[in-house]
Amino acid sequence: MIFKKDSFLFGAILGLLGPVVGFAIFKLIKYRMFSLTEMYQWMTLNHNLITAWISVSLFANAVLFTLYVNARIDKTAKGIFLITVIYAITALLIKFFG
Repeated sequence: MIFKKDSFLFGAILGLLGPVVGFAIFKLIKYRMFSLTEMYQWMTLNHNLITAWISVSLFANAVLFTLYVNARIDKTAKGIFLITVIYAITALLIKFFG
């Protein structure tokens, strides 16, 4: 594993970056032809796209979490997990009440 540091703060930082990378990959693969502004406008009109974006973005954190749990780097895994839960709750609130 590239990052062997066992730190809750390091895990939280990775947890914040994982969904951003997941979203970037999702955009590059599926919606290459849209600019970020156009994609944001499309997401506000099509709520199913929000669900797909959330899934792909949080999947990136699931991969990170699994790697750190399997390597028994538990503090980092806890940081990733906490941020993933916060992202998921925020995304659900936006989807259902936004």
